[in-house]
Amino acid sequence: MRYFKYVIPVLALTSTPSLAEEIGKHCWQQRPSEQTSCFSINRVSDLYFSLIGERNTPNQASTPLYGLALFDVSTQTFKLAFTQNAADSLVFENFAQISLKTLSGTWRDDKGNSGDFQYVGEQNQQSNDKTFNLGIFHINDHHSHLTANPAASLSFNGQVTTVEMGGFPRVVAKIKERAVNYQNILKLHAGDAITGDLYYTLFKGGADTTLMNQICFDAMTLGSHEFDEGDAGVKALLDYLNAGDATGVCGTATLAANVVPKLGVSPLALTHANEYLKPYLIKQYGGAKVGIIGIVNANKTKNSSRPDASTEFTDEATTAQQYIDELIAKGVNKIILLTHYQYQNDIALAKKLSGVDVIVGGDSHSLLGNNLAQFGLKPEGPYPTMTTDKNGNQVCVVQAWQYAWAVGELNVNFTADGRIDNCTGTTHVLLGETFKRNGVELKDAARQEVVELIKNTPELSIVQADRNANIWVNYAAMFADMLKLNVIGRATENLCLERIPGQGRSQICDVSMTRAHGSDIANIAALAFKNLSPRADISIQNAGGVRVDVPIGDITIATAYTLMPFANTLVNLEVTGAELVQILEGALDYAIDPNGSNGSYPYASGLRWTVDLSKPKGQRFSNIEVKLKKDTAWSPINLAQTYVVVTSNFLASGKDGYQGFAPIFANSAKTEDTSLDYAQSFIDYVKSVGTVSKLPASEYSTQLFYDARGQLQN
Repeated sequence: MRYFKYVIPVLALTSTPSLAEEIGKHCWQQRPSEQTSCFSINRVSDLYFSLIGERNTPNQASTPLYGLALFDVSTQTFKLAFTQNAADSLVFENFAQISLKTLSGTWRDDKGNSGDFQYVGEQNQQSNDKTFNLGIFHINDHHSHLTANPAASLSFNGQVTTVEMGGFPRVVAKIKERAVNYQNILKLHAGDAITGDLYYTLFKGGADTTLMNQICFDAMTLGSHEFDEGDAGVKALLDYLNAGDATGVCGTATLAANVVPKLGVSPLALTHANEYLKPYLIKQYGGAKVGIIGIVNANKTKNSSRPDASTEFTDEATTAQQYIDELIAKGVNKIILLTHYQYQNDIALAKKLSGVDVIVGGDSHSLLGNNLAQFGLKPEGPYPTMTTDKNGNQVCVVQAWQYAWAVGELNVNFTADGRIDNCTGTTHVLLGETFKRNGVELKDAARQEVVELIKNTPELSIVQADRNANIWVNYAAMFADMLKLNVIGRATENLCLERIPGQGRSQICDVSMTRAHGSDIANIAALAFKNLSPRADISIQNAGGVRVDVPIGDITIATAYTLMPFANTLVNLEVTGAELVQILEGALDYAIDPNGSNGSYPYASGLRWTVDLSKPKGQRFSNIEVKLKKDTAWSPINLAQTYVVVTSNFLASGKDGYQGFAPIFANSAKTEDTSLDYAQSFIDYVKSVGTVSKLPASEYSTQLFYDARGQLQN
């Protein structure tokens, strides 16, 4: 057995290494008192290392030893070959275990000699006596938002200031900037990379994955929106990710332990169970093993997206514990959950588990970092949020907001036995260099005041966009700009986005504007669908079916496809009044369920109601009224009457809490496919009316809204 005592620190390399940079030496003795070989390891690039040295044999002249080592990031393996000359070589092969910790395999030379070897890093022997430090960089829920938000608002010393925020090239730049401060780093994406901006409509994930490969995430998990076009859509996205990484430099692992595609049926598992999705990844850093387990929101993904019917979703806590136990059995004692499960759910999940150390999450779009409140933002908790597992051991929980506006940086120190020693970090909100008040760029002392505040606030940073990433975004933006030139109408005022009334999802409207009646644009979308369907008297639209505010000004083709990026069509359903009431109750219950989706909150045209969240399920809707196309006034809903309701085929199939539609949709006698495209219907409506404004208050579907305390919101 040979023992090589050096660890090549591949993960700590910079992107432009020096050709002559020597990063280590080691020697071995081929047989006792016989040949001794030594070589120096010189970094040639991030992936290649030259090996230059000599072989010394007693009573003989030394002979040169040289060669090349290749590190394959995708498999975390070394491929080593030492060559003296064409006729005399020493080759390492047949690796049984390859990692930064140990290399085990066989060796042979041209003399017919062979044997086993083990490459053991000195750091391994020391790691048990020291804490292990890991820097984790993470994002989540960027939803195809590749460009910056040019009209975000922050408050500096009480003065509201328009700033440019985010953009994927700044995400790339910030991670590169901060990663050099750590010897050991981990880069994670917590899901919902796609759907929500025009770039998804145009490129179907190709633009997103191109930029993700600029970062080289070690792992990502799946959000519900990754399944919006079924298992085949997930496969297409991951094929884009892998095709853009043809050299294997990134090797991003897709982790989804509680997603079980049916073998031989799902496009995700045609040949073997882990063809595209893996339950976990083990990363090696010298002597330390870190396990990352992917967890998906099972209920929400099944009911708010479109995974194949044959794909199973297992319980989050049970599955997480199963794979935590498996990792521990493999000697992994530092365990991270990479989840798309919502912030509060992550905190609750930690308390059900034993052995988890860190949870990096997504789905709830949670901004963390209490210091950010002074700038007019609404953090949901500290970064990191500290909780405990069921045994009382510390667990760090983090999330990094949304839309590529921020990067999370978590600095974790583990004890020798794998527990959290300490956990600190920062949400980095990414800003450009423009600062405006009342539409005027700040200058001189006013600008300097803002810049100094940012410099003195770790959570805020002015970031120069990464050049290479910016080139790609500008290229993609050219296609988007073409659609933005095609004006179809005009918004006379800001049309606010909201989900549950008063939730505060709008990016351009104060929450006071949506507290009483909810979303302007969701109500308008419902009206558009009703008007485009000749037979329908009522339209029902879920809040999550529209994705953005519509600001005052031109409405373009791009606006429509950004607002409604989903490949839905409209269907007419024959529904009784009694069925409608139950459908509304089910949708609302799912909207307020922690394991559901607030995107299921219902909006309608030709139907209005009072909602009281303080009531039990089945009693939350009251004063339900209808106004059919022929009617001039509102009247109470007739539970026995059959109404023609137009909705998306997504909701009609029972998704997003609208289970009551499913049996009706399955009955061909009660279903009509209108062949109307979702976004195109909105385009046609806007063209027909020319200008779009907020509806009269009497036409909003939510007439009165009482919160969970029974207090009327107005």
